[in-house]
Amino acid sequence: MCMRRCLVGLTFCTCYLASYLTNKYVLSVLKFTYPTLFQGWQTLIGGILLHASWKLGWAEINSSSRSDVLTWLPASLLFVGIIYAGSRALSRLAIPVFLTLHNVAEVIICGHQKCFRKEKTSPAKICSALFLLAAAGCLPFNDSQYDPDGYFWAVIHFFCVGAYKILQKSQKPTTLSDIDQQYLNYLFSVVFLALASHPTGDLLSVLDFPFLSFYRFHGSCCASGFLGFFLMFSTVKLKSLMAPGQCAAWIFCAKALAGRQELVHVFP
Repeated sequence: MCMRRCLVGLTFCTCYLASYLTNKYVLSVLKFTYPTLFQGWQTLIGGILLHASWKLGWAEINSSSRSDVLTWLPASLLFVGIIYAGSRALSRLAIPVFLTLHNVAEVIICGHQKCFRKEKTSPAKICSALFLLAAAGCLPFNDSQYDPDGYFWAVIHFFCVGAYKILQKSQKPTTLSDIDQQYLNYLFSVVFLALASHPTGDLLSVLDFPFLSFYRFHGSCCASGFLGFFLMFSTVKLKSLMAPGQCAAWIFCAKALAGRQELVHVFP
């Protein structure tokens, strides 16, 4: 059992690192800044792979009632906000900066639990939240590649992440498992982003993308779709096999590995 947990943790870290580096390459190096198409592609691949996994018996997706699906729709809308704003922010910000701002979502969750749900919060958790907030607040003054648009989309991203997690916790106990929730997120995102691709101008603008027939672009997009699915699947396994503290430790390790890749370039 210990070996299995370690293997799942290492798989999660590998997928996390590879996913962020691949997405960063497509968004920043190749400059494929068409988020409705890029995120629509990723969620389409994720949905197809999750459906295939269900049919093959590798994942269990329960038949949900209409009321469960309708209740989950606000969370799916927030999921679209997470991936859309995250894509816009990551295209402009270095990975460690993006991850630091992403962590501010935990401050929102902690504040909601303390102020609105009146839950008992340990001093250590409050100090941790304040430290995350202070670290994020200091970033604009120390970022040698400061981009106001990138920070703007990062703020939207972490607010959506915080609201999504709060909504997710408030709806438990629920008949929807983590896999069910992600399956609905994939389905809603594909439809919503496909409809939004024309009004946002991405559908027509992509025809002018210089690397549209570039094999590295095709390979990177395919890799991003598969890696996104494996990251989601390994995250679900990680949470189901480990205690919250162990799970948090692996997530911290994955973020540290991903953030270390560009740290020297951001703060020389």
